Amino acid sequence: MIPQSFVQELLSRVDIVDVIERHLPLKKSGANYFACCPFHGEKSASFSVSPSKQFYHCFGCGAHGSAIGFLMEHNGLGFVDAVKELAGQVGLQVPDDGHHASPAETDARERLYEAMAAAARFYKEQLRHGPAAVAYLKRREVSGEIAARFGLGFAPDEWQALQRVFPDYQAKTLAEAGLVIDNDQGRRYDRFRNRIVFPIHDRRGRIIAFGGRVMDGGEPKYLNSPETPLFEKGRELYGLFLAQKAIRDAGHVVVVEGYMDVVALAQFGVANAVATLGTATTPQHVLALLRQTDRIVFCFDGDAAGRRAAWRALENALEALRDDATLAFLFLPAEHDPDSFVRAEGAEAFRKAAAGATSLANFLIQELSARHALDTAEGRAGLVHEARPLVTRIGAPLLRLQVMKMLAEASELTQTEIEDALGLRQSRAVRKAPPHQEGWRPPAGNFTPRRAPVRGGRRKPPSAIESLLRLVLTHTALAARLPVGLIPDDSAEGRALIAIIDMLSLGEPVPAGGLGALIERFRDTPHGEPLSRIAAELVDAEFDEAVIEPLFEDILRKLQIDHVSAELAELMQRSRENGLDNRGRHRMAELLVEKSKLSSAAKGSDL
Repeated sequence: MIPQSFVQELLSRVDIVDVIERHLPLKKSGANYFACCPFHGEKSASFSVSPSKQFYHCFGCGAHGSAIGFLMEHNGLGFVDAVKELAGQVGLQVPDDGHHASPAETDARERLYEAMAAAARFYKEQLRHGPAAVAYLKRREVSGEIAARFGLGFAPDEWQALQRVFPDYQAKTLAEAGLVIDNDQGRRYDRFRNRIVFPIHDRRGRIIAFGGRVMDGGEPKYLNSPETPLFEKGRELYGLFLAQKAIRDAGHVVVVEGYMDVVALAQFGVANAVATLGTATTPQHVLALLRQTDRIVFCFDGDAAGRRAAWRALENALEALRDDATLAFLFLPAEHDPDSFVRAEGAEAFRKAAAGATSLANFLIQELSARHALDTAEGRAGLVHEARPLVTRIGAPLLRLQVMKMLAEASELTQTEIEDALGLRQSRAVRKAPPHQEGWRPPAGNFTPRRAPVRGGRRKPPSAIESLLRLVLTHTALAARLPVGLIPDDSAEGRALIAIIDMLSLGEPVPAGGLGALIERFRDTPHGEPLSRIAAELVDAEFDEAVIEPLFEDILRKLQIDHVSAELAELMQRSRENGLDNRGRHRMAELLVEKSKLSSAAKGSDL
């Protein structure tokens, strides 16, 4: 795990404007920078980047975050990879589980990347001198432009062709990169021979492996690089690096089974396709794709093998499901694969078919129902029995509930009976609403957003705690002056504020990387969502520095009044029920005086 101290140091060294400007053209307007949002289609610039807060927010789709969050969202990276990419831009070495990679380890990994890049250049050059390979691609209607875009190459029909680019053909690096094979007799030869070669990129665009396809009826049809320090096939997807923008533009990703399917679809304008690398779809694949889009369409041949592959994809996706995302399954006619379908029917027909793909829930119930005789009690019982281990693994609570309703209908049971049968019956405790704070309105002049669209009517005025959290997010040192006992913990905002106070009381410094760094401090904690939400409201807001201190004092005074009022109410209740002793009556008198003073002071302020 990367230490929080390193994350904070990293964010203090980078400028979010520089980071985002590598990917988007930004235009300065006032204190902030603006662009058309890369995460949803729009014609007007609603994507705002604040250099002072080191935070971005889109007023159209709501995307927001720090420099790390932007790389995760835009490039589809995990947290660790995003930190590593950002660190590389400023020359910092990322600690790994408290362990710094040695120079030797770093050099060895760089040599692997260099070897893969050199091999890719060689294969690409050989394609120009391989008439059989060129003829094959022409037969498959692959244009020169698409071949260049995907970096297609050709591995000559020679045992040691790579010796031409690697004079030290016996180097350990070649074997570690998976470019060569050492047999039992100690002879070394090229892994890829007489094949069309497809470079496989990581999320940063570096070549980490190759896939090779035969041009005749040889076997295996596809040959992949082995697992290496750079390549883990259960995590990587062919074409994802090149498809990222197209996935965002289309609003979904299509997962196919072969490299040529990806290339052929791109040739016909369907550029949002990726392929697994000789393995069934894994949970890691699903998670990686859900970072890119909220809709995944798995495309399979319509034969029995295709349905088996689809079922494996469904099983491996269950834990990764989210209620705000959709997984669907497209089964092509039996005579077609994606390549042949798009050639025969065209890109628009393929897009239409993808739009109408069968949802995961429907596919699950349909497939299970087909395996059982639902006109018998035994068949319906068998359906529920087989569904149980699948439904209980669904990671999306609302989707799981919907599937249980569908299962109940198919098995002629009630939903309650299904919940009991699956062991998913939950008590439905009524949640108590937090007490309403009366007599409070937000202080005037606390902040002035230049653009703050409100959907669904007027926004409810912020509470005292919400206003205080806004102040602390932009002036974090103020939290050190807050008595934690005054902060109510009956709201997410209150608990987040207490967490910031605790952070400073334990000696952690105020994050130096602006608002973005403070949000990153609480990533993957219960406080991350409310802090990120409030921060998004502040990205294009300006506080009048002259009112910061009076505003802080006003809110603090309001909290003190609330605290005193609560203690007074408790004493008055005790007085009505059992009476008060001298000590209790004395305390009540003190509180009444204190409340009067606080109220008088409040009347002279904006409260």
